[in-house]
Amino acid sequence: MLKDLADQVPRTRSVVVLSTDGVCIAQHNAVHDTVDRMATACASLQSAAGAIASELPYSDGRLNLVALEISGGFFFLMSVGSSAFLAVLADEDVDGSQMGLRMRALVPQIEHLYAGPQDPFED
Repeated sequence: MLKDLADQVPRTRSVVVLSTDGVCIAQHNAVHDTVDRMATACASLQSAAGAIASELPYSDGRLNLVALEISGGFFFLMSVGSSAFLAVLADEDVDGSQMGLRMRALVPQIEHLYAGPQDPFED
């Protein structure tokens, strides 16, 4: 599924599913160092989302989607359940709207894979 995302959205570099504690659950085209850096970024962004959410009266503090445009490319981050993230690195000429649509379509499929008697994405 992660390879399909990369194939469907040209200019995608790496796709990773990470637990909120930084463990790589699945990856496509990512080396160990990339996964470690993505895990650190995910933790930082979740912390920032929590701080910002405290300013919104009806927020549950959960990070839903982040898209960072940085020099040389993009970093996309989306929640998968309550304890995992789908993270994507892409080149600067990636179609960001297409990436967002494809990621949103992929999240329920990833959640479904881990659903069962005891869903690891639920508290």
